[in-house]
Amino acid sequence: MVKTTTSNYLQSKVQRGSIENPGQFWLRQAHELLDWAVKPTQALSTTLPGEEHKAQWFPGGYFNMCYNTTAVIYDSPVTDTVKKYTYDELLREIKAFAAVLKGHGVTKSDVVLLYMTMVPQTLIAMLACVRLGAVHSVVFGGFAPPELAKRIKDCLPKIILTNTLRVIAYKPLLDAALRIAEYTPDSIIVLQREQLRVELDAGKARVAKHFANSHDLECVPVESNHPLYTLYTSGTTGMPKGVVRPTASHAVSLLYAQRNMYGLRPGETMFTMSDFGWALGHSYSAYAPLLNGSTTILYEGKPVGTPDAGQVFRVFAQHKVNVFLCAPTVIVVLRCADSQGQFRQKYDLSHMRGLFLAGERCAPEVQRWWMSLITGKPVSSSEPTVKYTEINSIVSDHWWQTESGMPLTGICIGMSDRADDLVPVKYGSAGLPLPGANLKVVRVKDAMSEDADAVDPTPEYADLDEVGNIVLKLPLPPGFFSTLWNDDKRFYSAYFRRYPGYYDTGDTGMIDKDGYVHILSRTDDVIKVAAHRLSTSSIEEVVFEHSEIAECCVVPHPDSIKGSVPMLFAVLRFTPPHTPEDVIREEIVSLARARVGPIVSLYSKNIVFVKRLPKTRSGKILRKMIRMMIDSVHNKGTASVDECPIPTPATIDDATIKTEIWQTIVSLRSE
Repeated sequence: MVKTTTSNYLQSKVQRGSIENPGQFWLRQAHELLDWAVKPTQALSTTLPGEEHKAQWFPGGYFNMCYNTTAVIYDSPVTDTVKKYTYDELLREIKAFAAVLKGHGVTKSDVVLLYMTMVPQTLIAMLACVRLGAVHSVVFGGFAPPELAKRIKDCLPKIILTNTLRVIAYKPLLDAALRIAEYTPDSIIVLQREQLRVELDAGKARVAKHFANSHDLECVPVESNHPLYTLYTSGTTGMPKGVVRPTASHAVSLLYAQRNMYGLRPGETMFTMSDFGWALGHSYSAYAPLLNGSTTILYEGKPVGTPDAGQVFRVFAQHKVNVFLCAPTVIVVLRCADSQGQFRQKYDLSHMRGLFLAGERCAPEVQRWWMSLITGKPVSSSEPTVKYTEINSIVSDHWWQTESGMPLTGICIGMSDRADDLVPVKYGSAGLPLPGANLKVVRVKDAMSEDADAVDPTPEYADLDEVGNIVLKLPLPPGFFSTLWNDDKRFYSAYFRRYPGYYDTGDTGMIDKDGYVHILSRTDDVIKVAAHRLSTSSIEEVVFEHSEIAECCVVPHPDSIKGSVPMLFAVLRFTPPHTPEDVIREEIVSLARARVGPIVSLYSKNIVFVKRLPKTRSGKILRKMIRMMIDSVHNKGTASVDECPIPTPATIDDATIKTEIWQTIVSLRSE
């Protein structure tokens, strides 16, 4: 083990213990955290050599995720509604809808697909499925019929649930998807909302009445590794991967992180700004707070525009939120809309303890701005870290994946009541590895960087501060996906074949000399400039330091001499900018050369200012789409302004932005 400046903090000590004896560590957590129907006596199943990725947690145990649920607050600025559910009210609704599903023939292991929005009925339906031992598959409501059809065709649901949303009638979209999939479920249940009602098929429509409260359906205990749900990743090409989540180990990992990382106590409130269609929404809008006896906020709205940039702060104050989770893009949007924090000043936020960012790397300047805004205290722009003793709440970037279902790195603010025990926040980092995550950085060998199908049987660990590929040494911690739905072969080839004995995260990064993990980019977001590998996020981090820049993304641009060089797309904070655009370009070039080095090769001609960047509905910038556009124009000779040959990503928030970016790239080519 390499000693670092954070090795003696409590989090590091606990993490080392979990790696040295994972079975003992997690079996103790499982017994202490959950109320089992049948308590497991073994932590991890044994596997044959070469099949370590098939190991399962807590074999022999029986559990149901619906045993423990508590309060929900539904806050919808879209419909001007705030509704609270107590434990008893929520439980009655869950039992009643479980009876509806049972009446439609749903039993253990059946699949129920939910094409629904961020409303309480979605959560109720998820938990009703769990109560019966059925497997739910929530599909993000922003998906168009072709993407919905792929998921229907793969999981073949017995029943499909959907709803209406103000101006969107989901039922016609669902009908179109069913035609594409050439599939008919046994039943379709539609939640008719008063804001928009749809006509149902004459002669076929039945009203799904809640059964009488006397239908006291008890939880169906299921095996520890029984599928809780399947959730499809949002791949832009090919068939999306259906991540299968095992029940009991997921509950253990969620509760452990809820109490030790987020520091959320029973009775306190968590606000996760994520749709149920994503892993973050599953884990921290639904299951973790309810298992913990906490209150969860279901927010139906956007950071800005419903109706203004003050809604997030209103929710913080009105519902006394203690812990907040969101994507960094949410903070970037708020910073653009209200850089002086005028909306925030209206509210007392002294009750907030932890604000966590996930989904994309957060630029240090954005993290500092958010921390200063929330705490009301100045944050030094020169100090690389900040201690919990210096502020009354922390803003911490942390890292996890759909496949993990819970955090893999971060700052554990719940491990101790003593602030001195807590690891300082380091801007730009994703914190330290969490217990159970045996995280390593492996060197990228030349053969591996050139051949996507290459296998490295003897991976070499990178030095501290050396960028490489992030992997996890097996066994994986509890809560990780157990396979891909109907695709065990792809499960192995996509995640375990490249580095035998390890899980390939698909991310690049490093562990610095202080022990902090830095997740820099996806492996396909690395630019190779004259044989030097540069992370796009490291360049973006520098660009964000310029006072005129609100948002940015860096992608590779073909170069006849160096192979590739960075191309920057940026949104300016002010209209018009305080400084001429040509001057801003030159200042960014100088900044990049000074901070990254001359090898960065960022030229003024490759800095493009745009009105907005294309993003997914969850806020991630669609870098791959922009890369494909540049490749199409410069390597394939496509140059029609009116026709973009690149497919529109299913997750795009606004397709018109795709057209804007395409026209910009084509016009630059013709200049």
